[in-house]
Amino acid sequence: MKQYQIAIIAYPHSLLSAVYGFAETFELANEACEEVGLKVQITSQILREADLPTNQANYHAVLLPPSLDKACYTEKNPNINNFLIKQHRQGAMLCSACAGAFFLAHTGLTDKRVITTHWALEGLFKERFPKQTMDTSKILINQGDIISAGGMMSWMDLTLELVQTMTNAHIVRQLGKTLVIDTGKREQRYYQQFQPNFDHGDAAILAVQHHLQGHFAKQQRTENMATLAKLTPRTFLRRFARCTGLNPNEYVQRIRIQIACDALEQTTQPFESIALQVGYEDVGSCRKAFQKIMGLTPSAFRQRFVSLNQQ
Repeated sequence: MKQYQIAIIAYPHSLLSAVYGFAETFELANEACEEVGLKVQITSQILREADLPTNQANYHAVLLPPSLDKACYTEKNPNINNFLIKQHRQGAMLCSACAGAFFLAHTGLTDKRVITTHWALEGLFKERFPKQTMDTSKILINQGDIISAGGMMSWMDLTLELVQTMTNAHIVRQLGKTLVIDTGKREQRYYQQFQPNFDHGDAAILAVQHHLQGHFAKQQRTENMATLAKLTPRTFLRRFARCTGLNPNEYVQRIRIQIACDALEQTTQPFESIALQVGYEDVGSCRKAFQKIMGLTPSAFRQRFVSLNQQ
């Protein structure tokens, strides 16, 4: 019998539905293994912060659930940090869901890795860890010894990934049937919304951002935007990228695609009409940009989210 020991860290204000959901899903996986005669057992242990300093166990994986309180994960927690580093040194996989990625980044073990977190936390994450490479288009990134998952409910994706690592694809499919959830691959960018950063404190760039919100469908020239900001074009481009993380063309494109997403969800207009309304003269270019940013074709996006909203 192959035994796997999993630690679930129930840090203060962690999402309890995830903490206990991890443990209960592993129990269901054990039942599925027993039914098909697969000699694997996954044992999970829920650890509080106070349990960590004296814990001498060796775990196969350590799980960090999401949280609704950013105060509990934005600053380094010495007990959790030391425990994670020790377990990783002993061979444990370190796994995070959503805000749990902050704990991973605090260890320094992800400095040369690509990790993911909830798309809405990307700005805060970059402020706290400016050198950390992020890819919030992904729901899950598995690098063998470090696994990070993105959205609030991505703890389920993370659990299924671990179960597959420790058992096989058949057990994962059986879990999907038992839980009535989709075990197919998804991407976080399907659900991502463009939320511009307006609180950077640069009044000149903010004026341009406000202008673009109302004029995104018109062609925007760098020289005109720089004039509006009362800056030279070179200075404008540098400060715009620093404040928004995008160049002006990328920024306008993200606004347009977000408006297109909203129209696909909220109206029955054909995509050709929507593309023209958001400023694309060539529908093919709009479709290409849409798929690049959202990871779905416009028709697949509408089918996924309109059908979901009608359920």
